[in-house]
Amino acid sequence: MAQHIGIGIGAGLVSALLFGVLLKATPLAILLYLVAPLPILIVGLGWSHKAALAAAAAGSLALMLAIAPFMGLAFAAYIALPAWWLAYLTLLGRETPAGLEWYPTGRLLGWIAATAALAFIAIAVLSSPNHAAFDAQLRGLSQTLVQTRLPAARPAADARPADAPAADAGQDGAAAPDPAPQAGTDPTDVTRAEVADALARVVPAFAANGLALLLAFYLWASARIVKISGRLPRPWPDIPSTAMPRTALVAVAAAVAMCFAPGYVGVFGVALLGAFSAAFALQGLAAFHDRSRGRPGRGLMLFGMYLILFVTQGIALVALTLFGLADTALDRRRPKDNPAP
Repeated sequence: MAQHIGIGIGAGLVSALLFGVLLKATPLAILLYLVAPLPILIVGLGWSHKAALAAAAAGSLALMLAIAPFMGLAFAAYIALPAWWLAYLTLLGRETPAGLEWYPTGRLLGWIAATAALAFIAIAVLSSPNHAAFDAQLRGLSQTLVQTRLPAARPAADARPADAPAADAGQDGAAAPDPAPQAGTDPTDVTRAEVADALARVVPAFAANGLALLLAFYLWASARIVKISGRLPRPWPDIPSTAMPRTALVAVAAAVAMCFAPGYVGVFGVALLGAFSAAFALQGLAAFHDRSRGRPGRGLMLFGMYLILFVTQGIALVALTLFGLADTALDRRRPKDNPAP
């Protein structure tokens, strides 16, 4: 056990180093930051969840002492603890009369979504304990993005040709002054403000959506690495049969209700919706793989689906999300004599 803890501490320091290089703000630093959860997940799946917990504690403490307390807390909330928790759930099992039953991949997928939303809200609270300040930061970011995409139109006075006659000249030949501009009456400005406001409200959903997809990929990649090394305790699951239980629909309904709440409760609801949309999209992808098994031309169908996902730059994920929702709601894939655990 002491050896496992030592390995965990080493993995935590490596993960903290990968996270800390983000301060360099270079493409290589961003790439290294993106793989920061892998050492903790690998040590958690290959050794034990206690080793992963030691890795989380060691990495957080190292960043607190070497850089700043905020960096250590951010590492713990956004990288280390989610990685430890998912590794713990993956190796969770119980004894049954039929043998050892491992934690279902469907429930694990639901926890990936919930973990992504919790990690986002944790880093949001750490960066801005005051919700008003956090909301102002989101609106500022959204306005910057909107101004980049929708630049302001040139004023009418600048657009008039220089040799155009002054149509508003008075009887004495003197040019009449232009009327004073009406503040807030420019339709373009109103449109940009509305778009920026709407974007600020959905930013938590997009952020949690991307984080859920990344956590799912991290867990899959680290499990494959540990399996290749021969240290993965549980057998490799049948991923295409992954289906979240109907309690995930209750979580989505609760997230919709929380969206109307003020403060960080509403932000968490939006983030939870975004994270579960990613989880249901992954379930829709798994269901497509599952339902196409044994069918003629399966390879061509799968190639066409992934090509559509690539060409539409992820827009087709909306259809997969709806497919995943229907798959959970109708529960058609699961045999009736084998209900969800």
